Amino acid sequence: MEELEEKIQQAIEFLRGHLKQVLIGVGVLLLLLTAVKTIGPEEEGVVLQLGKYDRTLQPGLNFILPFGVERLYKIPVQRQLKHEFGFRTEASNTRSSYDDDSYGDESSMLTGDLNLADVEWVVQYRIVDSYRYLFRVRNSEKTFRDMSEAAMRKVVGDRTVNEVLTVGRQEAASRMEVRLQEMCDEYENGIRVDQVVLQDVNPPELVKPSFNAVNEAQQERSTLINQAESQYNRVIPRARGEAEETVQLAEAYALTRVNGATGEADRFNAVYEEFVKAPEVTRKRLYLETLERVLPKVGNKIIVDEKSNNVLPLLNIGTLEKAK
Repeated sequence: MEELEEKIQQAIEFLRGHLKQVLIGVGVLLLLLTAVKTIGPEEEGVVLQLGKYDRTLQPGLNFILPFGVERLYKIPVQRQLKHEFGFRTEASNTRSSYDDDSYGDESSMLTGDLNLADVEWVVQYRIVDSYRYLFRVRNSEKTFRDMSEAAMRKVVGDRTVNEVLTVGRQEAASRMEVRLQEMCDEYENGIRVDQVVLQDVNPPELVKPSFNAVNEAQQERSTLINQAESQYNRVIPRARGEAEETVQLAEAYALTRVNGATGEADRFNAVYEEFVKAPEVTRKRLYLETLERVLPKVGNKIIVDEKSNNVLPLLNIGTLEKAK
C-alpha cells in the first residue's frame, strides 16, 4: 500500500513538473485541428469569420483562424447531386434495391382531371454558387426538396392522368425541369438543375385493377379500329379500281362504236358522192360487188342465154356432177 501511494505521488510530481509542456502540446493539437483544413478536389470552402462571410477557399490544404474564430463549410460544387421523391435507394450495386413503401405522401398527386397518380421522380442538380447556396436561402436542401415537389405537383395538376401515365411523361419531366430552374433562379439559391427523370408513374394500388381494365379496353378498341381500317384500306381501293376499270372499258367500247359508226357514215357519204357523179358506173360496180359476195355462197350455177330455147343440154347436168 505504501508502495502504491509512493508511485501515485511520483506521478503527481511528474505532472506538476511537465504540466506546461502538456498544456502546450494540447494547445498545439487544438490549433492544428481547428486551423488546418483540407478541401477535396470536388469542393469549395466557404469561410465565416465570427459568423460573417469572409472568403471562399479552393481545393487543397488551407488555413483558417483557430478556436472557432473562423468556421469552414465544405460545399461539393463539382459533384452531381440528386434528390429522390416517392422512393429511396437502399443499396446501389449490380442489383439496386429501393424502398417505396414509406413515401406515399411524396408520390401521391392529383391530376388535372381529378384522378390520383403515384409519381416517383429523381432530380439531378449541381451547386454552382456556394455563397448563394449557404446564405440566400435558409436550409437550402430542404427548401430545394420542397420546391421540387411543388413544381412536380404543378406540372401533374395541369395534365390528365393518361398524359402523365403514357405519352406525356417526357413532356411533363421537361416542363418540370424548366419550372424548377425558374424557381431556383428566382430564389437565388445557387443551384442548377441538370435533369428531371420520371422513374415510375402508376395509378394508386386501390384503383390499379380498374385502371388496367380500362387500358385493356382502350387497347382492344384501338386494335379493332386498326383492323377495320386495314379491311377498309384493302377492300375499298380494290372496289374503286374495279369500278374505274369498268368505266374505262365502257368508255373505250363507246368510243369504238362511235368511231366505227362515224367511219361507216363517212364511207357511205363518200360512195354517195361518187354515185351522184356517175350513177350508172356506180350502180354497175355495186351490182358486180354484190354478185362477188353472193355467188360464192351459191352451189351449182347455171348460166342460160336468154335467147336460147334448147334445154336439152341441161338434161345431163346431174350425170356430169356425179362424174366429177
